[in-house]
Amino acid sequence: MGETVGGYDSAEQLSRRLETHRAHPARVYDVFLGGKDNYPADREAAKAGLESNPRGYCDVRHNRDFVRRAVSFLVEEAGIRQFLDIGTGLPTQQNVHQIAQGIAPTSRVVYVDNDPVVLMHARALLTSGPEGMTDYVDADLHDSGRILAAAAETLDFEQPVALVLAAILHFVEDDAAHDVVARLLNALPSGSYLVLSHLSADMNPERITEVARTFQERGFTWVLRPASELTRMVTVNQLREVDPGLTPVHRWRPSCFARSEEMIGASETSSEDPEQLAGMELVDRMNLLGIDDVTDEDINIYGVVAYKP
Repeated sequence: MGETVGGYDSAEQLSRRLETHRAHPARVYDVFLGGKDNYPADREAAKAGLESNPRGYCDVRHNRDFVRRAVSFLVEEAGIRQFLDIGTGLPTQQNVHQIAQGIAPTSRVVYVDNDPVVLMHARALLTSGPEGMTDYVDADLHDSGRILAAAAETLDFEQPVALVLAAILHFVEDDAAHDVVARLLNALPSGSYLVLSHLSADMNPERITEVARTFQERGFTWVLRPASELTRMVTVNQLREVDPGLTPVHRWRPSCFARSEEMIGASETSSEDPEQLAGMELVDRMNLLGIDDVTDEDINIYGVVAYKP
C-alpha cells in the first residue's frame, strides 16, 4: 500500500487536491511573504492585487508583525502558554510556536488549515522545542467540532488558550463567520484570549475594494468588514479588548517587542536600490522592499487582542 500523507492514501492523492491551476489564499499570502511554495496562478493573483494596490504587501507583512507582537504580549505579559492558530498558512519565519517557545519553552501550539500545500509542509510547523508541543490539524474553519476535538489532544481546555484568527475571517461569509467565532470561543475557559485581524474598507476604501474585486474574480470569498462589525464579534462574545483596542495593525503596540532581523520585510534585510528595482516585476520587487516606511494610507487591516473574563 502507498505512503500515507496527512491522512491521504498517497502523495499522489494529496497532489490531486492541490488544484495548482487555481489561486489559493494561503499560497497567495505566501507570495506576498516572499515564499517559494506557490504556483503561477498564485503569483498572477498576487500581481493583480499589487496592480490595484502597489503597497498591498504592507497589509500582509504588517499583519504578520501584529501577530508576532500579539503572541509576544500574550506569552510575556499575560502568561498564556497555549495557542490555537486557525488559518495558519504556509510555514515561514516567526511562526507562532517559534515566537511563543522563544519566550516560554513549554508553550503548546496547535495549527489548523485546510490547504493541502500547508499540509505537505506541516512538519516544518511541528519543530517544537523539547519542553513544548506542536500539532497540525487538517480541517476547515467551519468544522469547529473537529478542530476542537483534535486540538484537545495537545491543548488543555481547562486552562487558558489564545485563539488566533489572523487574516482568515475575510474569507468567510457573514453569518458563518460570526457563528464560527462564537462556537470556538464558547469552548475556551475564562482567562483565554482572542487574537483577530481582518481586512476592512474603512481606512482606504478605493484601493482595497479594487483588490477585493480582483480576488473575487478568481473565486475567492472576500468580505471587507467595518470596525463596528469586528467590535461586535468581541462584545457579543463578552470579551474585553486589550489596550489599545481595535486598531490598524501597524498601530497595535508598535514600540513593543522589537522585530527580529529574521522578520520578513524588515528594513535590515531589504534593498531599495533604484537600479536593482528597475525593470523588475511587481511581485519580485516587493520582496526587496522594507515595511518601516508604512503610513496610514498603506494599511487596510485591523487587529485586536481581547480577553475572556
